[in-house]
Amino acid sequence: MRRSSIHGLGVFALVPIPKRSRVIEYKGMRISHEEADDLFGEEQANSPHTMLFTVNDEIVIDATRKGNSARWINHSCRPNCETVDEKDRIFIEAIRDIRPGEELSYDYNLQLAERHTKKAKREHACFCGSRRCRGTMLGEKE
Repeated sequence: MRRSSIHGLGVFALVPIPKRSRVIEYKGMRISHEEADDLFGEEQANSPHTMLFTVNDEIVIDATRKGNSARWINHSCRPNCETVDEKDRIFIEAIRDIRPGEELSYDYNLQLAERHTKKAKREHACFCGSRRCRGTMLGEKE
């Protein structure tokens, strides 16, 4: 973990990581959505710095408690990793070969309960710098 050109701190490969390799599991306290809202609702509502990962309709992983370095993996519109849900456990896997020194990233594809308005997109701005950056960490509305 070190300073990232994308945002704050980031996670960087120390060795070559082959495509389709499982890199790390996203760890933290497993809490309900209600608990997450109670703990972080107002504080995290428009924050670009969130360490919560929605697993399903019942479970959220709170990486601020008992989390690991996966919580520092930044968003990119052109990521080198993706998330994989395996029996309600979240893993980060390489989607291409990754060179030593390269920052790990995945597309957060954030989904809001409300419409993804221009304002909401600005509040969740992306700073990945890729040529095809969509300008937001919000994904296509599902």
